[in-house]
Amino acid sequence: MSNSWLQIQSPNPDASLRLFCFPFAGGSAQAFKGWSDSLPKGVEVCAVQFPGREMRQRETPISDVHVMIEALAPALVPWMDRPFVLFGHSMGALVAYELARKLEHEGRYVPEGLIVSGRVAAHRSLTRDAINHLPSDEFIDGLRRLNGTPEEVLSDKGLMSLIEPMLRADLAVHENYVFTEEPRLQCDVLAFGGLRDSEAGRGDVEAWRELTDGGFSMQMMPGEHFFIRSAQGMFLRALSIELRRMMSRGVRASVEREAVETIHG
Repeated sequence: MSNSWLQIQSPNPDASLRLFCFPFAGGSAQAFKGWSDSLPKGVEVCAVQFPGREMRQRETPISDVHVMIEALAPALVPWMDRPFVLFGHSMGALVAYELARKLEHEGRYVPEGLIVSGRVAAHRSLTRDAINHLPSDEFIDGLRRLNGTPEEVLSDKGLMSLIEPMLRADLAVHENYVFTEEPRLQCDVLAFGGLRDSEAGRGDVEAWRELTDGGFSMQMMPGEHFFIRSAQGMFLRALSIELRRMMSRGVRASVEREAVETIHG
C-alpha cells in the first residue's frame, strides 16, 4: 500500500506488532532509521512522515494537532489490522496521545499501548514560553536555546528560509495545544523522560499517569531533551522490553478474539 504518511524501512510481513512512531518538532521519519535493528524481530517500525519535510516538502505543514489527527488517522487505519502501539517524542507524544484518544473513542482500532517520551503530560502547561510566533531572528534564537537544531542549519539563511515554515508549524502544534477534558484512556501508558531534560522534568512526565485508567509505568533515561539520541542504545533496550510485553499480550488477545468468533460462528 502506498502511503505518504508512512515510511517502513524494514517491512516485516510476519510482524506480530506494529510500532507507529511520531517524530519531534522539526523531525521526520528518518529520526527512527535503524530502530528495527535494535527492537524485537516481531515488531514492524512504521515511521510517520508529517507534511512539509523531505519527500513531502511541497505540502503545507500542519500547525494544529486536531487538523493533523483528522488527516493522519484515515491514512494509518489500513495498517492497524494487527496489534499496534503508538510512540511519540516531544511534539510526537502529543500527536500520539490525541490519536489514541480518537481511536479509543471510535472503538474499532485500539492500541495495545501508548508510549510517550520527552513531553510534559498533555493536561499540563509547557515549562517554557512559546516561540512559534516570534519574528525570524528571535525565533532562530529560540531554536538555538532549545538545542535541537544544528548550528550549521540555524546559520544557513537559505536553508532556514526553506524549513522555517515547517518548524513554526510543528512548534505551534506543540506550543499552542489546549487540553480538553475527555474520558481517560483505557490502554496502558509508558512514559520516558530525560534526567536532565529542562522541558519535561520527572513530575511532568509522571503526570501522564493521570490520563489513563490502564496501567502506567515511567522510566527516566540519562541525558537532556533528546535522550532518545544521546542514550539511544539504553533507550531502545528499555523500549524492547516493553514491546515484548505488549506483543505477547496482543497475540493472546487476538487468539481469544478468534476463539470467540469461532464459537459464535
